[in-house]
Amino acid sequence: MMRRNQWLAAPLGAATAAALLSGCGSTGSPTGDGGKGVVMGISDRVQSTDPASGYDAGSWLLFNNVFQSLLAFPKGGTTPEPDAAQSCNFEGADSKLYKCTLRTGLKFSNGHPLTSKDVKYSFERTLKINDDNGPAVMLSSIAGIDTPDDKTVVFRLKTSDATFPSKIASGAGSIVDHSEYPADKLRTDNKAIGSGVYKLDSFNDKSAGFSVNENYSGKAKAKNTGVTLKFFNGDQAGLKKVLDTGDVDFAFRGLAAKDIAALSSTKTGDHKVEVVQGTGAEVEHLVFNMNDPVAGKLPIRKAIAYLVDREAIVKDVYEGTTTSLYSIVPAGIAAHNTAFFDRYGGSPQPKKAEAVLRAAGIKDKVKITLYSTTGRTGPATDQEFQLIAKQLNDSGLFEADVKSIEWTQYQKDIQDGKYGVYVKGWVPDYPDADSFTQPFFGPESVVHNNYDNKEISGTIIPSTSTKSDRTAANPDYNRLQDIVADEIPLLPLWQSKQYAVTRDNVTGLQWSLDASTVFRFWEISKG
Repeated sequence: MMRRNQWLAAPLGAATAAALLSGCGSTGSPTGDGGKGVVMGISDRVQSTDPASGYDAGSWLLFNNVFQSLLAFPKGGTTPEPDAAQSCNFEGADSKLYKCTLRTGLKFSNGHPLTSKDVKYSFERTLKINDDNGPAVMLSSIAGIDTPDDKTVVFRLKTSDATFPSKIASGAGSIVDHSEYPADKLRTDNKAIGSGVYKLDSFNDKSAGFSVNENYSGKAKAKNTGVTLKFFNGDQAGLKKVLDTGDVDFAFRGLAAKDIAALSSTKTGDHKVEVVQGTGAEVEHLVFNMNDPVAGKLPIRKAIAYLVDREAIVKDVYEGTTTSLYSIVPAGIAAHNTAFFDRYGGSPQPKKAEAVLRAAGIKDKVKITLYSTTGRTGPATDQEFQLIAKQLNDSGLFEADVKSIEWTQYQKDIQDGKYGVYVKGWVPDYPDADSFTQPFFGPESVVHNNYDNKEISGTIIPSTSTKSDRTAANPDYNRLQDIVADEIPLLPLWQSKQYAVTRDNVTGLQWSLDASTVFRFWEISKG
């Protein structure tokens, strides 16, 4: 799985019910309360307007507002609920047959009816195109799709996949008009035809324009007349400047931590600039190559776990825009525990670090290199790793240094196993413990660290995949987190806090800053 759970490293209760029934909210007018148009600035690029290709944070922001999925994550929640569907449920005990019934009266923004044919076409198209930058990998469990009538869709799955509802509630489940999108190639005209709350009116390298879709049928209620999205492509200073001048109403992602702190007390004309904070699910880990002659030794990894001061990283590098993470499943996601805190504490313990090294016969200082990169992350990652190296060296037990590598070379070297200790960041595809575990463990691990615990890959993860009642999988996930804390193939460092920086006449942003990572244009209003 790669997309928003692509590797990043600077911060920019989830149970899936076996039966997802209608009745959760009412169908609202697409124009809702009216209101005014709003202007939003982001640093992310939108890599594609075609759901068969876009597998990045910017693209999914667009998809979540222009397209409908069968299911969607409600504001403040991590359990998917019906969206284009009236109801969805697993049939049978093995979570291999999933049936959805569509709402009545669904239409695309061009007026065409949305039927089961479009749903089947959308999923089969993504799988057939199988774009390198697309989400087809998330749909690989689909064996076939049946459409017995215009309102019924039945997914036949190759294996048990209890997280399937969460996967199709994500951008990977975007439904397109079969008459508007070619079956075997991507659309390249920068247009998008969906049935979501908004329609895409314009798109170029600098901005995108959205207006409310008068054909939308669903539960959302737009509180504005439209959204203009301005792209800053990583230009943190430029994004801060236009927020200062009022050229954008709010900024989401991309501001430097120091700028967030400074802007929280800024006044611009008659309006104060405010920081709106929410729960984030982006995480960062220190990864250990298990085949490395130094990092591959468990006592050395344990000593590092005893010495790393997460609170100092959060305070001194990220200025409070992250929070310390003590397990591979972050807070806000069902099954989260604090396995690393329980074993290694919340503050440095140099005496315990020394004891574990000496017990292993390691008496000399441990020479080790920490590999960092700033290609996708900015300078904060290098600063963070310099701090970690200092923490290790201050103990008198390590001789650590840091090497920063250009992003493309960094990725290649990791796959080639050239680094012993390195940084990896992760943004989930969906808010379930599966998205923080399954990709990491086993021979196909995305971290390429040569760790394969047979209990995790052979027993625990297959077991969690059969449990459509996701709370029933919690004991398995707790066991998995405990194993990882004991063996330390990676060391969790922090999880992000989501934030938006806004002028005080904008409201509703808190409903887009939750663990689902769905940004909801329709909740935003401007006074």
